[in-house]
Amino acid sequence: MSTFALDRLTAQFPEAVAERYFDRTGGAWAVIHAEHLPKVAAFLKSELDFKLFISIDAVDRLHLAENDPRFEVVYFLRSLSRGEHVRLKVRVSESNLEIPSLASLFKGANWWERFVWDFYGIRFSGHPDLRRVLLYEEFQGHPLRKDYALRDRQPLIPERPIKDIFRGPGTSGVS
Repeated sequence: MSTFALDRLTAQFPEAVAERYFDRTGGAWAVIHAEHLPKVAAFLKSELDFKLFISIDAVDRLHLAENDPRFEVVYFLRSLSRGEHVRLKVRVSESNLEIPSLASLFKGANWWERFVWDFYGIRFSGHPDLRRVLLYEEFQGHPLRKDYALRDRQPLIPERPIKDIFRGPGTSGVS
Protein backbone atom coordinates (compact mmCIF):
# COMPACT_ATOMS: atom_id res chain seq x y z
CA MET A 1 0.00 0.00 0.00
CA SER A 2 1.27 3.43 -0.76
CA THR A 3 0.75 5.72 2.20
CA PHE A 4 3.38 7.91 0.53
CA ALA A 5 1.07 8.46 -2.46
CA LEU A 6 -1.91 9.19 -0.24
CA ASP A 7 0.16 11.66 1.82
CA ARG A 8 1.24 13.48 -1.35
CA LEU A 9 -2.30 13.40 -2.67
CA THR A 10 -3.71 14.88 0.53
CA ALA A 11 -1.06 17.60 0.54
CA GLN A 12 -1.62 18.48 -3.13
CA PHE A 13 -5.45 18.32 -3.12
CA PRO A 14 -6.75 18.74 0.45
CA GLU A 15 -10.19 19.69 -0.86
CA ALA A 16 -10.42 16.47 -2.90
CA VAL A 17 -9.86 14.02 -0.05
CA ALA A 18 -12.99 13.50 2.03
CA GLU A 19 -11.49 10.87 4.32
CA ARG A 20 -8.49 8.60 4.84
CA TYR A 21 -8.51 5.41 6.84
CA PHE A 22 -6.99 1.97 7.29
CA ASP A 23 -9.20 -1.07 6.84
CA ARG A 24 -9.15 -4.09 9.17
CA THR A 25 -6.27 -5.66 7.22
CA GLY A 26 -4.15 -2.51 7.49
CA GLY A 27 -4.75 -1.34 3.92
CA ALA A 28 -4.73 2.42 3.36
CA TRP A 29 -7.71 4.02 1.59
CA ALA A 30 -8.58 7.53 0.48
CA VAL A 31 -12.17 8.61 -0.14
CA ILE A 32 -12.23 11.18 -2.96
CA HIS A 33 -15.00 13.65 -3.80
CA ALA A 34 -16.40 12.66 -7.22
CA GLU A 35 -15.87 16.06 -8.86
CA HIS A 36 -12.12 15.90 -8.09
CA LEU A 37 -11.58 12.34 -9.35
CA PRO A 38 -10.13 13.20 -12.81
CA LYS A 39 -7.46 15.59 -11.47
CA VAL A 40 -6.57 13.20 -8.62
CA ALA A 41 -6.15 10.31 -11.06
CA ALA A 42 -4.11 12.48 -13.45
CA PHE A 43 -1.85 13.52 -10.56
CA LEU A 44 -1.34 9.90 -9.50
CA LYS A 45 -0.54 8.88 -13.06
CA SER A 46 1.74 11.72 -14.12
CA GLU A 47 3.42 12.84 -10.91
CA LEU A 48 3.55 9.66 -8.82
CA ASP A 49 3.85 7.09 -11.65
CA PHE A 50 0.70 5.07 -10.91
CA LYS A 51 0.27 4.20 -14.59
CA LEU A 52 -1.15 0.69 -14.32
CA PHE A 53 -4.91 0.72 -13.99
CA ILE A 54 -5.86 -2.52 -12.24
CA SER A 55 -9.65 -2.34 -11.88
CA ILE A 56 -12.80 -0.63 -10.70
CA ASP A 57 -15.63 -2.18 -8.78
CA ALA A 58 -18.62 -0.97 -6.81
CA VAL A 59 -20.16 -1.73 -3.45
CA ASP A 60 -23.87 -1.51 -2.73
CA ARG A 61 -24.14 -0.53 0.93
CA LEU A 62 -27.96 -0.87 1.09
CA HIS A 63 -28.08 -3.28 4.04
CA LEU A 64 -25.27 -1.69 6.06
CA ALA A 65 -26.03 0.37 9.15
CA GLU A 66 -24.40 3.44 7.57
CA ASN A 67 -25.70 3.31 4.02
CA ASP A 68 -25.84 6.93 2.90
CA PRO A 69 -24.51 7.40 0.27
CA ARG A 70 -25.62 4.03 -0.97
CA PHE A 71 -22.82 3.15 -3.41
CA GLU A 72 -19.03 3.24 -3.38
CA VAL A 73 -16.92 2.94 -6.51
CA VAL A 74 -13.46 1.60 -5.68
CA TYR A 75 -10.37 2.14 -7.83
CA PHE A 76 -7.13 0.13 -7.77
CA LEU A 77 -3.97 1.61 -9.35
CA ARG A 78 -0.39 0.33 -9.33
CA SER A 79 3.02 1.88 -9.78
CA LEU A 80 5.45 -0.60 -11.25
CA SER A 81 8.47 1.64 -10.67
CA ARG A 82 7.64 2.08 -6.97
CA GLY A 83 6.22 -1.42 -6.47
CA GLU A 84 3.18 0.01 -4.68
CA HIS A 85 -0.54 0.23 -5.23
CA VAL A 86 -3.12 2.79 -4.20
CA ARG A 87 -6.79 2.30 -3.41
CA LEU A 88 -9.36 5.06 -3.83
CA LYS A 89 -13.09 5.26 -3.18
CA VAL A 90 -15.73 7.58 -4.54
CA ARG A 91 -19.07 7.61 -2.74
CA VAL A 92 -22.14 7.87 -4.97
CA SER A 93 -25.64 8.74 -3.76
CA GLU A 94 -28.69 6.99 -5.10
CA SER A 95 -30.18 10.32 -6.17
CA ASN A 96 -27.21 11.14 -8.44
CA LEU A 97 -25.73 7.94 -9.88
CA GLU A 98 -23.05 9.60 -12.01
CA ILE A 99 -19.33 10.19 -11.61
CA PRO A 100 -16.63 11.35 -14.06
CA SER A 101 -15.09 8.78 -16.37
CA LEU A 102 -11.38 7.98 -16.34
CA ALA A 103 -11.47 6.21 -19.73
CA SER A 104 -9.67 9.09 -21.46
CA LEU A 105 -6.86 8.93 -18.89
CA PHE A 106 -6.56 5.14 -18.53
CA LYS A 107 -7.49 2.92 -21.48
CA GLY A 108 -8.12 0.05 -19.07
CA ALA A 109 -10.91 1.99 -17.36
CA ASN A 110 -13.16 1.68 -20.41
CA TRP A 111 -14.22 -1.93 -19.86
CA TRP A 112 -14.40 -1.63 -16.07
CA GLU A 113 -16.64 1.44 -16.21
CA ARG A 114 -18.94 -0.43 -18.58
CA PHE A 115 -18.97 -3.34 -16.11
CA VAL A 116 -19.95 -1.10 -13.19
CA TRP A 117 -22.67 0.52 -15.32
CA ASP A 118 -23.96 -2.89 -16.42
CA PHE A 119 -24.16 -4.46 -12.97
CA TYR A 120 -24.74 -1.49 -10.64
CA GLY A 121 -26.28 1.24 -12.82
CA ILE A 122 -23.67 3.89 -11.99
CA ARG A 123 -23.09 6.17 -15.00
CA PHE A 124 -19.71 7.58 -15.98
CA SER A 125 -19.99 11.03 -17.54
CA GLY A 126 -17.68 11.49 -20.50
CA HIS A 127 -17.35 7.77 -21.22
CA PRO A 128 -16.92 7.20 -24.98
CA ASP A 129 -19.16 4.11 -25.26
CA LEU A 130 -21.19 3.45 -22.10
CA ARG A 131 -23.29 0.38 -22.89
CA ARG A 132 -23.73 -3.03 -21.35
CA VAL A 133 -20.68 -5.22 -21.56
CA LEU A 134 -21.83 -8.67 -20.35
CA LEU A 135 -25.62 -8.52 -20.33
CA TYR A 136 -27.81 -7.94 -23.36
CA GLU A 137 -29.15 -4.43 -24.01
CA GLU A 138 -32.77 -5.36 -23.26
CA PHE A 139 -31.90 -6.66 -19.76
CA GLN A 140 -33.90 -4.75 -17.17
CA GLY A 141 -32.19 -3.64 -13.98
CA HIS A 142 -28.71 -4.08 -12.58
CA PRO A 143 -28.19 -7.52 -11.02
CA LEU A 144 -25.50 -6.75 -8.41
CA ARG A 145 -27.67 -4.22 -6.60
CA LYS A 146 -28.93 -5.47 -3.26
CA ASP A 147 -32.53 -4.60 -4.17
CA TYR A 148 -32.52 -6.57 -7.45
CA ALA A 149 -35.34 -9.15 -7.36
CA LEU A 150 -33.77 -12.58 -7.80
CA ARG A 151 -36.98 -14.30 -8.92
CA ASP A 152 -38.08 -11.72 -11.50
CA ARG A 153 -38.12 -12.82 -15.11
CA GLN A 154 -36.49 -10.89 -17.89
CA PRO A 155 -38.51 -10.10 -21.03
CA LEU A 156 -38.21 -12.58 -23.84
CA ILE A 157 -36.41 -11.21 -26.84
CA PRO A 158 -36.09 -12.81 -30.25
CA GLU A 159 -32.89 -14.67 -30.92
CA ARG A 160 -30.46 -12.59 -32.89
CA PRO A 161 -29.24 -14.02 -36.19
CA ILE A 162 -25.64 -15.16 -36.07
CA LYS A 163 -23.75 -15.32 -39.33
CA ASP A 164 -21.40 -18.27 -39.50
CA ILE A 165 -17.81 -17.16 -39.67
CA PHE A 166 -16.39 -20.56 -40.57
CA ARG A 167 -17.91 -23.27 -42.71
CA GLY A 168 -16.03 -26.51 -42.62
CA PRO A 169 -16.67 -30.25 -42.61
CA GLY A 170 -19.67 -31.08 -40.46
CA THR A 171 -20.92 -27.49 -40.15
CA SER A 172 -22.63 -26.93 -43.50
CA GLY A 173 -25.44 -29.46 -43.07
CA VAL A 174 -24.28 -31.25 -46.22
CA SER A 175 -22.78 -34.69 -45.78
